[in-house]
Amino acid sequence: MQADPRGVLTGTHFIDGDHACCEGCLAAGARFAAGYPITPSTEVVERFAMRIPTVGGSFIQMEDELAASIAIQGAVWAGAKAFTVTSGPGFSLMMEHIGYAAMTETPCVFVNVQRGGPSTGLPTLPGQADMMQARWGSHGDYGIIAVCPNSPQECFDLTIKAFNLSEQYRVPVMVMMDECVGHMTEKVVIPAADKIQVTPRRHTKAAPGAYLPYQCNGDGSLVPDMAHAGEGYRFHITGLTHDERGYPNMTVKVQDSLIRRLRAKIDSGKNLVEYDGNGLDDAEVVVVSYGITSRVAQRAIEMARAQGLKVGKLRLIVAWPFPEAVIAKLAERVKAFVVPELNLGQMVGEVQRAAGKAVKTIHVPHAGGGVHTPQQILQAIVEASQ
Repeated sequence: MQADPRGVLTGTHFIDGDHACCEGCLAAGARFAAGYPITPSTEVVERFAMRIPTVGGSFIQMEDELAASIAIQGAVWAGAKAFTVTSGPGFSLMMEHIGYAAMTETPCVFVNVQRGGPSTGLPTLPGQADMMQARWGSHGDYGIIAVCPNSPQECFDLTIKAFNLSEQYRVPVMVMMDECVGHMTEKVVIPAADKIQVTPRRHTKAAPGAYLPYQCNGDGSLVPDMAHAGEGYRFHITGLTHDERGYPNMTVKVQDSLIRRLRAKIDSGKNLVEYDGNGLDDAEVVVVSYGITSRVAQRAIEMARAQGLKVGKLRLIVAWPFPEAVIAKLAERVKAFVVPELNLGQMVGEVQRAAGKAVKTIHVPHAGGGVHTPQQILQAIVEASQ
């Protein structure tokens, strides 16, 4: 493999989603990863471990997922772009450190290649039952971003987007893949490095004596600039409630100001809601899906349209923040929503909440270990159309 000096493996490739995700990490500028082997995500960092010596960086296999999820944050504060990769059981172990990254506003990426659960569950088979955990898994109030690729090409593209958003908002970003997409092999086109948009670190321009690590710079983004260890700046990084200096401050006033800002910087994001919509203008039924399930749903939608049914597609590209305003607007005129997922009910609850009680929401559950058939989703579309 020949890569340019920035590590971008330009060209057309026939690779799986895990390997495409690795290439997205490298193209986004990631030069550090820490991880612990877990199916079906290990191939991401196996490839990274092979590729990273050629571009200058490090991969460390840690003793467990807890160590991996904090090691990447140390690397970020030292100046690197960093990520870790896991699946269900490891994702559960990382929750404390995801909350720490949210509280300390450490930009980093967590890749979760979902499998069937709970517990050890189905290590080699797909699931989509970690979606609510991605948003609410760590305790307290905070905001995160989660993207959902449905192809190896999107594993590359959305991994870059995840890094860019993590830097823009100084927040942990989740890449919520699933086993099918991670192990699916398809064409992936990687453009030249100068055609790939990469968001740089929000590095402070303040002099060391004037720098406050959690003071917003007045650009309206509610996101502070960063400095790195070893650059002459004095700062304190803690998971405790802290003031603009980063020092612990246990007052109600500081807690209220800090937590509201952590939520508001995500809630007010203008470029965060993203979905793939088709046939929504005159749809009577809208199918909401994501990941591998969206590919099965696409066939069901085509079959329904062949029967003359007015069906629209709304595929979640960014799952968190959830596009509730889009759903609410559609709910003003559609008959129903159909929500297929590889779980027994997660994102369907968000659709129901946004749509309101006046519109039917039909869930098409699947416990994981395989995928729906198009006919199962088609049956729900037909029911919703009546």
